[in-house]
Amino acid sequence: MIKTRGITKSYGDLKVLKGIDIEIKEREVVSIVGASGAGKTTLLQIIGTLDKPDNGTVTFNGTDTSRLRGKPLSAFRNSHIGFVFQFHQLLPEFTALENVCIPAYIAGKSKAEAEARATELLGFLSLTERLGHKPSELSGGEQQRVAVARALINNPSVILADEPSGNLDSENKNELHKLFFRLRDSFGQTIVIVTHDTQLANMSDRILHIKDGLIINGS
Repeated sequence: MIKTRGITKSYGDLKVLKGIDIEIKEREVVSIVGASGAGKTTLLQIIGTLDKPDNGTVTFNGTDTSRLRGKPLSAFRNSHIGFVFQFHQLLPEFTALENVCIPAYIAGKSKAEAEARATELLGFLSLTERLGHKPSELSGGEQQRVAVARALINNPSVILADEPSGNLDSENKNELHKLFFRLRDSFGQTIVIVTHDTQLANMSDRILHIKDGLIINGS
């Protein structure tokens, strides 16, 4: 489903990625692990089309994203990729429901359609009673589940998660870890996770180890 070939990325004289070749199958949960500075987040951002490689290609179901620019690239990202970040990135002035609806509005969906889908997802995530609450009125675990619902709103092909449990306590962390596998089983999601969390990585279908800008082994 996702294939990278020869991905390199440098910032000035610093070579962050030195030739990354990976393949991720549909419905896989894959963790990318490695020390800080190894290139994990850079790789995830390139897979997610948030950054461009210096060399190499990223393909989603045969679509070479390196050939997309501007509005077509933004439309592809909004339709095919859902993002979950460590710090939620929720807009504080909007309710949980409104935050989840935003990517659907960007995709051109009607208010009724977006709200129906968002309500369904928030219900699946046990947040029905929190639809009208703003982020400041939600716990850390609830905020992260809202972020997960937002990532799912456009039925993306893949969810990319960057240290998704890094800002959660143990109880909420465990719940989030279980949730990723419920999403795969319930919605057929493909999920790629950058994490330092050994427990989460060990739950994955495969672990890709990155060191000094190279994949050194996978399991």
